Amino acid sequence: MDGTNIAFTLFILYWLAVILLERKGILQKYNISTYGPVLMIRTTHGLKLLDKLAIPKKAWRLYADIGIRLMFIGMIAMFLVVILSDIAMLSSIGDNSMPEPGKFNEARNIFLIPGVNEFIPLTWGIIALVVTLIVHEFSHAILCRVEDIRVKSMGVLLAVVPIGGFAEPDEEELFGKKEEKLDDRDDPYGDRRLGIIIDDEAERIEEKSKEKVINTDEKIATRTQRARILAAGVMANFVVALIAFTLLFGPVLGAMSPLGDTMIVDVHEDSLAYSSGLRENMVITQIDDTPINNVNDMLGYLEGLDAGTTVMVHAASDRVISVYEADVTDPDIEPSGITIQSIVEDSAAAAAGIEAGTIIKYIDGSPIRSYTDFQAIMNSSVPGQEVIVDIGTEDTEGTTQYNVTLTQHPDVDTKGFLGVVTSYDGQVATSLGITVGEFPATAYLELFKSIPQMLMSIGGWLLLLGLPIIGFAGEGFPGFSGTLAQFYEPVGWAEPFGIGVFWLANALLWIGWLNFYVGLFNCLPAVPLDGGHVFRDYLNALILRITGDEERAESISARITGTFAVVILMSFLFMIFGPYFVHGF
Repeated sequence: MDGTNIAFTLFILYWLAVILLERKGILQKYNISTYGPVLMIRTTHGLKLLDKLAIPKKAWRLYADIGIRLMFIGMIAMFLVVILSDIAMLSSIGDNSMPEPGKFNEARNIFLIPGVNEFIPLTWGIIALVVTLIVHEFSHAILCRVEDIRVKSMGVLLAVVPIGGFAEPDEEELFGKKEEKLDDRDDPYGDRRLGIIIDDEAERIEEKSKEKVINTDEKIATRTQRARILAAGVMANFVVALIAFTLLFGPVLGAMSPLGDTMIVDVHEDSLAYSSGLRENMVITQIDDTPINNVNDMLGYLEGLDAGTTVMVHAASDRVISVYEADVTDPDIEPSGITIQSIVEDSAAAAAGIEAGTIIKYIDGSPIRSYTDFQAIMNSSVPGQEVIVDIGTEDTEGTTQYNVTLTQHPDVDTKGFLGVVTSYDGQVATSLGITVGEFPATAYLELFKSIPQMLMSIGGWLLLLGLPIIGFAGEGFPGFSGTLAQFYEPVGWAEPFGIGVFWLANALLWIGWLNFYVGLFNCLPAVPLDGGHVFRDYLNALILRITGDEERAESISARITGTFAVVILMSFLFMIFGPYFVHGF
């Protein structure tokens, strides 16, 4: 049984235990409610702290008023994203370009649940989710006390492990409605929790729903007070996201420095490099006295060295640099080359008879060890130039020569054009008996640091929103962990903390991203989200001003808000299942 099945089994056992304790009334005895497998553990401890925190009422009201405005901006932006996504998907059906079903539209990846969403790492995801929920709910609670709305309890949400916190305001004071209780009797079989209502209960609930309790002495929040309380949670998420991203893109990323771009991906076991201790996933920083910034630097230094020459390779493992011996075993090793994926129609390569699936090994005798070599040769070529291209295959030894007359490049008139679409796996065999790969660690870090400057455009915001899922090139960005962290070392203030700076970066990344995303999601004009309640309140006030009829205004605003909620829900379902309906399940 693998880890996933064990975890699932333990979770089911936990859920059964929760059901058993609920039916025996043990949880109710300790004021614990259940929502499926989630335990809502209440306490009144800490309520006095809320009163103290709520003392600067003017400051908190200004904070919440800003939150209301940001909520409406987020509401418009998120609703536009939903509508534009629907339009794009409907258009893709018309022109038969609907994307294949994939991980981006899987149902589990729609929900921001660590361990369920495959893009969110479990550890950092749980930390970020707990922070997100606590600041959201705690902000609601503080604004309740600022507006003199009673907070009945606070507590922890538990599902095997703590997944967040909550504040429980007095719903009657906040929304002006009596809390409905289905029955005060015991519910030993959990019928009412499952939505099963027997006939006499249905009649009693129907009668209760007709009752209206009006008490002018009771405190009921005004529309503005309610909006402040609801917007406070969103504002808290945005503030925490701003703080986390400011720290991440400022001092934390500034305390990281790339070790180099060249990583060992394979070592021949019969080589001196292996016996001296060189292993996979080490980052090469220097050979002898020559710094190695990329694969070409390494290949350039090794070129011309005779067989048997011993070199000193400086390589980092877990950011600790050591020196290893290696000797040149095969100075004339054949270059890896680059693979031709396809041939451009009516191009120079097509005219010469070069075929897709083959490998370019040499051009005019110059070895093609990486895409950089190929790019350098083509950038220095001119239209009409004759070149000799040595082509090999994966299944045969040796190469076949083709005489090719380059044509004019379609984008640069002065540059030659071969007419091939290539791919390169990034791995290069070297004369030291090791194979290396290149990751643009320096460029990647600089691009990451430049995200704040990109926020001047819509594209920058979309990049930030999709960073963990899409990343810079569709690969996603889970954080500085695993192999990626091997390319960097802490410097400056972070040097004494070692690997801790990467933990800090990951925590800030996920806390910032999850707070930003949850804040935006809660802006959507769909009840029961915070944005839905605020939207309905303000829409109700607008319609009331136009019609002067309170009941009509309430009815129309409720219907419009309900329609928005249905549209948004159907849009999410369309995003998930649309590709399956088009391409099949």
